[in-house]
Amino acid sequence: MSGHHQTLTLLLFSAVVAATLAITSWAGSRRRGSAEEFYAGGRLFTPLENGFALAGDYMSAASFLGIAGLIALYGYDGMLYSVGFLVAWLLVLLLVAELVRNCGRFTLADVVAVRMRERPVRIALGSSSVVVSVLYLVAQMVGAGSLVTLLLSGHGAAAHTWTVLGVGALMVFYVICGGMRATTWIQIVKAVLLMGGALALSILVLLRFGGDLAQLLTSAAGRSGHGADFLAPGLRYGGAGWASRLDFVSLGLALVLGTAGLPHILARFYTVPTARAARRSVVWAIGLIGSFYLMTIVLGTGAAALVGSDAVRRSSPAGNTAVPLLSAELGGGADSTGGAALTALVAAVAFATILAVVAGITLAASAAAAHDLYASFTRRVPAQRGDPTGRTHSGRQRGVGKRADEVFVARVAAVVVGAVAIGLSLLAQELNVAFLVGLAFAVAASANLPVLLYALFWRRFTTRGAVWSVYGGLLPAVVLVVFSPVVSGSPQALFPDRDFACFPLENPGLVSIPLGFLAGWLGTLLSRGDADPARYAESEVRSLTGAGAV
Repeated sequence: MSGHHQTLTLLLFSAVVAATLAITSWAGSRRRGSAEEFYAGGRLFTPLENGFALAGDYMSAASFLGIAGLIALYGYDGMLYSVGFLVAWLLVLLLVAELVRNCGRFTLADVVAVRMRERPVRIALGSSSVVVSVLYLVAQMVGAGSLVTLLLSGHGAAAHTWTVLGVGALMVFYVICGGMRATTWIQIVKAVLLMGGALALSILVLLRFGGDLAQLLTSAAGRSGHGADFLAPGLRYGGAGWASRLDFVSLGLALVLGTAGLPHILARFYTVPTARAARRSVVWAIGLIGSFYLMTIVLGTGAAALVGSDAVRRSSPAGNTAVPLLSAELGGGADSTGGAALTALVAAVAFATILAVVAGITLAASAAAAHDLYASFTRRVPAQRGDPTGRTHSGRQRGVGKRADEVFVARVAAVVVGAVAIGLSLLAQELNVAFLVGLAFAVAASANLPVLLYALFWRRFTTRGAVWSVYGGLLPAVVLVVFSPVVSGSPQALFPDRDFACFPLENPGLVSIPLGFLAGWLGTLLSRGDADPARYAESEVRSLTGAGAV
């Protein structure tokens, strides 16, 4: 891009950053300083507002950049992400949304702690929530780095590093100063921008082919370099090798089951006043997300047809720059004013997407670190039965000062989580962002989903079963990723010059998800005491009716 076009891009980026900072300042001025305000925005958002925020939280850089890139490179197999991400919301709607809102307060651990011993459950789930959040953050920052590196050609490595550092600093600022209220409004604005940008690009792609989808797909197959195979399964997954076919199943399981275990998605259900509002939020989110993922298919095939898969691969081997390249082509070419302007506009929308998502994830991670981990290690006496609020009961409730300490710790945790995510994202800059998110989904489905479903629906489930379930899914998932081709043994790995890969699958979900459920079942069977039926009855009534919910 020319200096003039780069200036336009930087101006649009600056406008996005200025708008988000203004929202954060406005939200910070309205904050009361309570834990409920910081973690849940005062529970004052309407279903429509929370539905847009859910969509904004979910439609990440992986959706806008990574999925379109995978479709541009691998055709049919890349569409698995679009379908998997959407289908996952049916599970959230039917099994999770209302029950989590009724049982919990701020975090996933609140739901399970209703009927378990608090301290071991909070430590386990707090740890898994932080791990999932960091993995998800890495994907967003890799997307930000790829985007800016493309737009500021000639300053590649430096631009990538400074972009990651800048995004990290901004996400920490949003959480520290604005809490959930600022994060929610940033996500709402981002959802509107992203839907509008994706719709405009999709219309422009279809207009190039006279609205003929068949012609679009045929052209995409022709310029992909794979011919008819581009529109058939097996280009990336399900090939001749058994490992490739199992990877396909593993990824599908992770995408469909992982959403219900993502900490930043579950946290959104606490921002509305009732369980009915939580359910209606999910209905709004499904409509928005479903429309968006249909458009990613048009964008991905459009990039293959108009830009060419080889050009996309040369720009970014992982395909992360397919949408910016497509926007330049639609505007008249990369060297034209129209192409540069449209690319800059799309890049600004993608940058807003990244900023909004990282804010929500960082807030969820800091809440888990403070509300679960910190509170567990500093609480002198465990909370009373069925009380997920985090109070102590040594003759008096924990005071306001203790709550203030917890909010302060959450802000410190946001800084630490941001620093870790920055360091890892600089290592993972060559990996596809949608693929990185698939790993986060696998860990969430392995560690968080089994304990959540067991706690909500299994009467005999015990504290030992809960702890075993979390660690039995979390540790295998992380270990299998470390010893997979993602980390070593391939040119696209984190450490391409090393080879200690001994697990053949890139996504561990096929192994780690069943292990999480199995560990929870075994832990319950081997528990010394039986589950308390009164506590289960109490949690069941509360989850189904909302009686006693915050």
